[in-house]
Amino acid sequence: MDDTEVVIAPVNLAERVDEALAVQAVAFGLDAGEVAVRRHIVLRHLLCPGALAYGAITPGGRLAGFVYGMPNDRTHWWSTVVEPYLRAGGLDAWLDDSFVITELHVHPDFQGRGVGRGLITTITDRSDLPRSILSAIDTESPARGLYRSLGYTDLARQVHFPSAPRPYAVMGAPLPLKRR
Repeated sequence: MDDTEVVIAPVNLAERVDEALAVQAVAFGLDAGEVAVRRHIVLRHLLCPGALAYGAITPGGRLAGFVYGMPNDRTHWWSTVVEPYLRAGGLDAWLDDSFVITELHVHPDFQGRGVGRGLITTITDRSDLPRSILSAIDTESPARGLYRSLGYTDLARQVHFPSAPRPYAVMGAPLPLKRR
């Protein structure tokens, strides 16, 4: 990608799902089989009440990054997996009245430029819920550093999702998110 400036704006992710998943594949290291599975998941998520999606759009119209999320629903798969981990720490109330950041990915060419920060603060600013939750690979990384700088704290660690090779951390933050 050669465009350097991006604009954060609402995006019709259903129409741009393949482009978004191409960004995720590069940013997250997904193979073609994983992308095919995630395509159906993304399209299903976008039908959920309150789902929002934003993109980081280059001047040439390319998607440099994206985020989507929705109000949490305890009956959704993600919630059913993380709930026992949160309950063990007495924190399962975080699953109520929370906006979930379902996916946030930035193309490596645009990482370290504030694009991820712009995406996550823009989407959470649109939520009228009092808090946000997300899951991230449970290792120290630039993504986890970003989340901490925004006010997210670890609610549960070593969370194991079926078929995920590495454990995750569940993080939560009050809204609005911290600004620098």
